[in-house]
Amino acid sequence: MTERSPAPGGLELIEALVNTADLESGADTLDTVDGRAPFGIPESGLETARELRESLRASCLAHAGHPPHREVTPLGVLLARAPLCVDIDPGDGSARLVPVDGGALLSRVAAAVAEAVTAGTWQRLKACELPDCHWAYYDRSPAGRGRWCSMQVCGARAKMRRYRAKGT
Repeated sequence: MTERSPAPGGLELIEALVNTADLESGADTLDTVDGRAPFGIPESGLETARELRESLRASCLAHAGHPPHREVTPLGVLLARAPLCVDIDPGDGSARLVPVDGGALLSRVAAAVAEAVTAGTWQRLKACELPDCHWAYYDRSPAGRGRWCSMQVCGARAKMRRYRAKGT
């Protein structure tokens, strides 16, 4: 879980939301008003935000070739509830999906996913393969085969575990 460059575009929002829960320590920054503020999550929306976060984590794990860490609501089911509309730029005619509801978290996430799918970057948002981590990261490796959030921390732990398992 060392510092990496944030994911590009709207994926930065998704990466930040997934990483509000530290699975190793059990800390959840959404427990505090200050932790919810960057996402615009009122206390009444906490349960929904956590459900969205874990569905996003499951998608990030799938991008890395791993099964979900637990049973979650499918991300598509959640995103289908997001009110979006098409915004056309009058200058160049380009189009993009934008939130209808003034930027509620679910709509912002849905717009970010749509942007990332269009840009071809959605599959590069992954979750670390270590079960006690599952930290979201943007895989910038040339082949797109990154496995850990940090080679220095989780990668080293995984390699050491494999080494020890060999009995050497």
